[in-house]
Amino acid sequence: MDTMKNKTSLYIANGAMIAAIYVVLTLLFAPISFGAMQVRISEALCVLPMFTSSAIPGLFVGCLLANLLGGAIVWDVVLGSLATLIGAAGGYLLRKNRWLVPLPTIVANALIVPPVLKYGYGVDMPLLLIAAYVALGEVVSCYGLGEILCGALMRIKPFKR
Repeated sequence: MDTMKNKTSLYIANGAMIAAIYVVLTLLFAPISFGAMQVRISEALCVLPMFTSSAIPGLFVGCLLANLLGGAIVWDVVLGSLATLIGAAGGYLLRKNRWLVPLPTIVANALIVPPVLKYGYGVDMPLLLIAAYVALGEVVSCYGLGEILCGALMRIKPFKR
């Protein structure tokens, strides 16, 4: 029974650490974390479902808290966090292929976030252009920075594949 408690505690602790890092990175780089043209440094963490399922709730809670603390409107808090949850879960399902892991995060954000930016924040640009900007920011974060993180983690013994 203690082993099960330890595994549950470790799962929760890992998720909480991921959430905390997500919040700190998002708020630390707030000028580029919010808006139609955004590159969330914290989205690099979306490669973590490749290594642990605790990243799924961790990324979701981290995004939720970052959006709340960053002053986002309710639709952004709810839908932006949902996009991150969908992306993290999809990344976990694709964890066998390192290069596919970031894809669900990019797609979920490119589909869900643009209407929030246009109709919630009043961004005066065509919806498809907003989607392109969101997707581009996600590609930079998830593939650019995320792959650097992934490569670094894969050099550490517990994460080697």
